[in-house]
Amino acid sequence: WPVSTGPECPLCLDWNRTWYTPNPDLTQCFQNTILVWVPCVYLWVCAPFYCLYLYCHDRGHIRVSCLCNAKMVSRTTVKLSVNSSHLCSITKRSIAATSVLAVCIIQLERIRGCRSSVFLFLFWLLAVVCSLVPLRAKIQLAIDEGFATDAVRYLAFFSYFALQLAQLFLCCFSDQPPSTGKTGHTKVRTHPLVVKGYRKPLQAEDLWSLREEDTSQKIISDLEQEWTAECNRIQLQEKALSAGVALGSRLADQAQLLRKLHKEQSSGFCLLRTLARNFGPYFLTGTLCLVIHDAFMFSIPQVLSLLLGFMRDEDTPLWKGYFYASLMFLLSCLQSLFNHQYMYTCFTVGMRVKTAVMGLVYRKSLIISSAARKTCTVGEIVNLVSADTQKLMDFVVYFNAVWLAPIEITLCLFFLWQHLGPSALAGIATVILIFPLNGFIAKKRSKLQVQMKFMDGRIKLMNEILNGIKILKFYAWEKAFLEQVLGYRQKELKALKKSQILYSISVASFNSSSFLIAFAMFGVYVLIDDKNVLDAQKVFVSMALINILKTPLSQLPFAISTTMQAVVSLKRLGKFLCQEELKPDSVDKSPYTYLFLCSSRINLQVARGSLVAVVGHVGSGKSSLLSAVLGETEKRSGRVSVKGSVAYVPQQAWIQNAALQDNIMFGREKKLSWYQRVLEACALLPDLEILPAGDATEIGEKGLNLSGGQKQRVSLARAVYRNADIYLLDDPLSAVDAHVGQHIFDKVIGPKGMLRDKTRVLVTHGMSFLPQADLILVLVDGEITEMGSYSELMSRHGAFADFIRAFASTERKEASVQRGKKTESYTPSGLENPFVPHSGDMGNTSLQTMEPIPDVEQDQVPEDVGKLTEVDRARTGRVKLEMYMEYFKTIGLALILPIIFLYAFQQAASLAYNYWLSMWADDPIVNGTQIDTDMKLGIYGALGFAQGQWLLCMRWIIASRHLHLDLLNNVLRSPMSFFECTPSGNLLNRFSKEVDAIDCMIPDGLKMMLNYLFKLLEVCIIVLLATPFAAVIILPLALLYAFVQSFYVATSCQLRRLESVSRSPIYTHFNETVQGASVIRAFGEQSRFILQANSKVDHNQTSYFPRFVATRWLAVNLEFLGNGVVLAAAILSVMGKDTLSPGIVGLAVSHSLQVTGILSWIVRSWTDVENNIVSVERVKEYAETPKEVLPSQPPGLKQGPLNSMTMDYSTAREKFTEHLRISLISVFVFQVGIVGRTGAGKSSLALGIFRILEAAKGEIYIDGINIAEIGLHDLRSRITIIPQDPVLFSGSLRMNLDPFDAYSDEEIWAALELAHLKNFVSGLPDKLNHECSEGGENLSLGQRQLVCLARALLRKTKILVLDEATAAVDLETDNLIQSTIRSQFEDCTVLTIAHRLNTIMDYTRVIVMDKGHIAEMDSPANLISKRGQFYRMCLEAGLV
Repeated sequence: WPVSTGPECPLCLDWNRTWYTPNPDLTQCFQNTILVWVPCVYLWVCAPFYCLYLYCHDRGHIRVSCLCNAKMVSRTTVKLSVNSSHLCSITKRSIAATSVLAVCIIQLERIRGCRSSVFLFLFWLLAVVCSLVPLRAKIQLAIDEGFATDAVRYLAFFSYFALQLAQLFLCCFSDQPPSTGKTGHTKVRTHPLVVKGYRKPLQAEDLWSLREEDTSQKIISDLEQEWTAECNRIQLQEKALSAGVALGSRLADQAQLLRKLHKEQSSGFCLLRTLARNFGPYFLTGTLCLVIHDAFMFSIPQVLSLLLGFMRDEDTPLWKGYFYASLMFLLSCLQSLFNHQYMYTCFTVGMRVKTAVMGLVYRKSLIISSAARKTCTVGEIVNLVSADTQKLMDFVVYFNAVWLAPIEITLCLFFLWQHLGPSALAGIATVILIFPLNGFIAKKRSKLQVQMKFMDGRIKLMNEILNGIKILKFYAWEKAFLEQVLGYRQKELKALKKSQILYSISVASFNSSSFLIAFAMFGVYVLIDDKNVLDAQKVFVSMALINILKTPLSQLPFAISTTMQAVVSLKRLGKFLCQEELKPDSVDKSPYTYLFLCSSRINLQVARGSLVAVVGHVGSGKSSLLSAVLGETEKRSGRVSVKGSVAYVPQQAWIQNAALQDNIMFGREKKLSWYQRVLEACALLPDLEILPAGDATEIGEKGLNLSGGQKQRVSLARAVYRNADIYLLDDPLSAVDAHVGQHIFDKVIGPKGMLRDKTRVLVTHGMSFLPQADLILVLVDGEITEMGSYSELMSRHGAFADFIRAFASTERKEASVQRGKKTESYTPSGLENPFVPHSGDMGNTSLQTMEPIPDVEQDQVPEDVGKLTEVDRARTGRVKLEMYMEYFKTIGLALILPIIFLYAFQQAASLAYNYWLSMWADDPIVNGTQIDTDMKLGIYGALGFAQGQWLLCMRWIIASRHLHLDLLNNVLRSPMSFFECTPSGNLLNRFSKEVDAIDCMIPDGLKMMLNYLFKLLEVCIIVLLATPFAAVIILPLALLYAFVQSFYVATSCQLRRLESVSRSPIYTHFNETVQGASVIRAFGEQSRFILQANSKVDHNQTSYFPRFVATRWLAVNLEFLGNGVVLAAAILSVMGKDTLSPGIVGLAVSHSLQVTGILSWIVRSWTDVENNIVSVERVKEYAETPKEVLPSQPPGLKQGPLNSMTMDYSTAREKFTEHLRISLISVFVFQVGIVGRTGAGKSSLALGIFRILEAAKGEIYIDGINIAEIGLHDLRSRITIIPQDPVLFSGSLRMNLDPFDAYSDEEIWAALELAHLKNFVSGLPDKLNHECSEGGENLSLGQRQLVCLARALLRKTKILVLDEATAAVDLETDNLIQSTIRSQFEDCTVLTIAHRLNTIMDYTRVIVMDKGHIAEMDSPANLISKRGQFYRMCLEAGLV
């Protein structure tokens, strides 16, 4: 085997030996040089970049293993076997050097913790492929000349090839995990996961851990610094723009508007730039894969042209046909691999973008200023992290189409010009005509993005409804708010319907585009010259190019639309992320004073360890003063200095959905002795004895299973446990009974309490505590009018002294009695039962379904005891057929059948015109021309135009409308127990993400699936028409396809469920964080909550990442099956060369080339439908939950006085109430006071009247009518309650007072005047149209309480229930409210649940309750004379 070195040895091919021969072979020179050097060049060129990658990604050290040793030995043996081979010395040295390099790379990979190497796998694969040609030549030579002629050389080469195969085989296995070094790297192995998902439903623990580079901590830590720098740059630009506006300019308003618009635009662009810097490099690697994919894609039609040329030329050797078929198969496989690598890269980048945006939004919500916070509600923030992040993920996938699609279109037209000459210009003209239509449609659809605005409004309103559902049920306002939600929904669906119609027009034009282009080009081609004939090569290569052209034509408008939507989302996100933040310098951490405030209206310095009481009327600025100390308000002038740590107790307690001990410790370690002292001081120990799991009992969202007093005491305990230097207490004692309040003051706040050495600022309406304060501040309209100790203020005989003398005498007497008692007199029996909704909070329906655990069973507490909320669990297994039937039932069979018929008709017409085209291409050529071309062109055009259709879509909208309406009705009709056990994040997830999937994803997936299923059927028919023997191959491939698909769908569906379930806690946590942001900031717990948010996002991504990886796995496998169809069609066509015409072969092969794309789209659409039909399942889930009883024909309830009321009530869920029997007989008008120790069952009585709690047995009669037989709306609309926790909704003040528009403005103003709000509302710019923010946060708590009073005055029902409704107002306002109630409701029945006994002393009757029983019931005077329980309570209060 000498190596040629003569003049015929240049590195070139001998074409006569290689190509123009029946037995092709490569020259010996080429085999011994080029084929050997190609893998070596690959390794040497790429090695530096790979080594740099390994250097930057250290995953730890892998110990030397058997696998590593085998690779080293095999590589060394390869080097030795080369020395005995036939190669020249230069080539031998090259292989030796390459072997050394490969060994070094193996060692470097081991040191850097790389368990498997794609880089070396490709090297060995390339080496084996390049050795196949010499292997064939050697085997042929050994057969021809005999093995013994040169046995040593043969053995050396075969050993060399065998060792290369061994190396390739060894590279397929991964090494052992690193023993040391960094953790967090996860090896993605899709096949075992899919198999496991097929065998049993996947659980969260079956999924891979998230890779370190995909974790929130890694992504956001890199991104946050850059985004902060971008924000600073935007602020500098804004300041420069502001400075450019001349002072005193008449265009100041216009300039301000322009600055605002400029800021929104620039913020969105800056966010995009920041994301591009972080994720751009990795995204570019995917772009490179897409470019390579395009190169292979455009190569396939050229190979098809060669194959059809082979079919036409009878003298061409048969091996060329097999070569073309194999080459087409290889190119198709490479195209699929690079395409899905690109898609994998895009989805990975999209996932990281989603994580980054969620992290930025969450961090922003923790530092956004109060003024900016009022402009963006919780619902809008949730929408930012759900809908807008999805738009950005879509943008990542389709962005490349914006610039690459025009290039692809240009290349297609260039190749068409090569085949058809100037006739290709007709195709260009058609494209130019189609573009404006699609551009117009894309523009119109982008304008319809107002749908997002309506969706925002709907989600925001739903969030408020879920937060205030108790009030809706008390006032029977469900219908009014349902109509508001449906109003938003109607506008949203109207915009969505228009968008879908435009989309249908767009899809119809795309379906017809390939035909229109072909018709125009072929028509012009045959008409301009009779000598132009359409043969198979021209027709089907052109059709293959047109099919390629169709993809960018369809993608470009969608990519433009997606980009426009992403721009809108970027602006929305940028606008939120650039909102004004709380300024860290608002409060100075001064080393000189403990607390110092200085401004034009307030000048205050608080000494260390002093107790400062802040008093004033409702709305006087007491809470704002504390906000200023916390840095929550904007500082325009003055100075605030604080030294030391701060603990804050807000006026409305913020309670997390967590265990009771977690709420108290709030991220700190549990110090048992201190923890016990805090519980005792805050009067929580007796509560723990009743809780099933003690302090491990779960507390519901917003503390739903605690009373108002308990929530406030838990909030106080959290602050006390923190052991801070400064305590800001915003009226923490208003929600508790007088004796409990006195206990807390003595044990915690007062001069002898646990906080006696701390600086305390106490906002209070309780006059009894003021004498013990070191300093009292009297606030009026945000200004300190009086300041001094109690004795100093009384000696001045000013407004404060007059106020104290007029309104505080009884409270002083009560306080003196309490202070005279010893600490031991405080007994557990006076504490609140955490499972009894009671006078502290009407929002406490019975939440726990279990009895308190007896002492003897304390050692055997089940794990689920104390659990309240139901976790959003993922269902398992495939989606049931009933879900599909439920969805299709809402559409209607009358429209489903016509839609299927239209699809079938379209595909039949498509099959007909393609078959007609193949017959035309096979027509014989007579005298250089074809006959009857005009007729053929006409028939082709008629069939083509028949296949164009308009896809109907409106009924998909009808389906989503019905499903949303059912969901809304089911949720609003659910009892309170449902809302207490179901986190609001789960419900919001149903109304946002799941409804959005039903609106958009399911209809699009169904349309796409129908379209491509019929296309696949068309391709199979065409291939079988050409080569019936293909059925032998297509049938097994179809079975294998179904098998692989079934594997995947089971896994994908379960992953989709897991991803949906893990998404809800993100929204719940966002919601909880935004509402408690001031508390989180005050305690400095931002970092802990950020870590929690990161953990929840990462948990969600742990389900999302395997889902899209599994989709890529399936697509690659199925596309290889599709490529098998291409190979079968081509090979069988070559085998039947003598019997098949070029036209039918071209038709079959060109259509089989579409199979990979069709299978891919079927997979995608089927998976989308299967995954998103889970949304129907999750939406219908709430149809099966218990509903409030709504009798079909309720008897009317008189709008008259309460003649008699009998209640025999026992709730199966509150076991402490064995029997509760009240008989109020034959009294025309009542004023009934309900008193008793907390936990006595006072609120259970009120909740029973409203049927919030249904009676397990017994009856409640009003006017002789059993209320169980009355419609809930009729009952609740005729009874009014003023609850302790006032709830307002975002909207006008008028809407909050009268959502049904049932009263005139005059009546509303009269009610406001009686509620002492007229002056306040008159001073507002918009008066009754004043916009209340979410939860009424722009009004003080006291003002919100007065709004609730105005509601009651407006409704003027004959029955009024007051649940300690004046706890949040000062004593003067309380006195005015009590007088208003007495005068305005003198002809009504008033049931007052009272803490202050002096407010009910003039009532007609008093009910004294104890442990769910009526202990006493009579007039106050008679009860006092009996010297029973009521007498003792009055004695304690100093009233007798």
